[in-house]
Amino acid sequence: MVAAIAGMDEGRRVGRYGADRTMIRTWLTVVAVLILAMVVVGGATRLTDSGLSITEWKPIHGAIPPLNAAEWQEEFAKYQEIPEYDLVNKGMSLDEFKTIFWWEWAHRLLGRLIGVVVLVPLLVFWARGRLEPWLKPRLAVLFILGGLQGAVGWWMVVSGLADRVDVSQYRLATHLTFACIIFAYTVWLAGSLAPAKDPPMRAGWAKVTAYLLLAMVFVQIYLGGLVAGIKAGLIYNTWPLIDGALIPDGLLFETPAWRNFFENHLTVQFDHRMAGYLLFVLALLHLWATLRAYAGTAFSRRAIALAVLVFAQATIGVLTLLHVVQMHLALTHQAGAVIVLWLATRQLQAVTIGERGVGDGKVAPAA
Repeated sequence: MVAAIAGMDEGRRVGRYGADRTMIRTWLTVVAVLILAMVVVGGATRLTDSGLSITEWKPIHGAIPPLNAAEWQEEFAKYQEIPEYDLVNKGMSLDEFKTIFWWEWAHRLLGRLIGVVVLVPLLVFWARGRLEPWLKPRLAVLFILGGLQGAVGWWMVVSGLADRVDVSQYRLATHLTFACIIFAYTVWLAGSLAPAKDPPMRAGWAKVTAYLLLAMVFVQIYLGGLVAGIKAGLIYNTWPLIDGALIPDGLLFETPAWRNFFENHLTVQFDHRMAGYLLFVLALLHLWATLRAYAGTAFSRRAIALAVLVFAQATIGVLTLLHVVQMHLALTHQAGAVIVLWLATRQLQAVTIGERGVGDGKVAPAA
């Protein structure tokens, strides 16, 4: 009797919030898409060497670009004071400066837009009582994480304003990975509001490999950030050999040895390649285990999609390398990484808590 009454209460609760869940899930999906776009624009900013073109951090006033010739000259003069201009771009014209300025400005503007798209609906939903109690602190955390990401971005930029002509690869990889953590968190929140479908997986290889797969996606994204940070993709542009061998010499010539994994161009690219191979093997293992135990379910369909996407992502990565990081290939590769992360996050969520909502820590039946 107690269980029946609890089930009725749960059904009424979900019925009350059912339409709101759909609306909030749609909003969070929009936020996730904007974060994906942010990552791609950030990649373009890096590829065009635009990240240091704005030398100040003005979260509010900085949304307004230069509006006249005097303001453009003022921005250009600030850029001319940093090492990148003196050592890399000395003599560039104002029009050339505007090109890199607009990339960085667009990246920052998109970050501000995401903040607004998160905060305004959050306040509206909260004020109108459309948020379930369990969801409120989680959405507040999402907004806080976005603000922290802005600070991490400026921390990254500062590293290139003195004594360097580029931002620190350590900070760039951190900035990229943190963006992807926020992205995965957003996707997880949206998935938590989905109507009930399948129960979670039982313990087994399918479940274990789902955990390993998502962890490896994050590792690979971080390694990709290191590759971008030291422009390791501009050299060793052959495949499957790297510097004439599958395992080349010179992987550990730096001292202390740990520096090779962050600063040695050969080692950083080699690690990214090897992690890509491992990620593909994990995707195949997850596919095999899932088809074996859960054929014909949403789990198996997503496992198939994951294996296909990881293979496609690896192929684009090879093409990016062979074509010496052409922008359209590099940005497709970066977007592909985030899409793989999206699917891997949803798969892990499905195998651990089922295809369902988790409001108040309870399983939510379909609204």
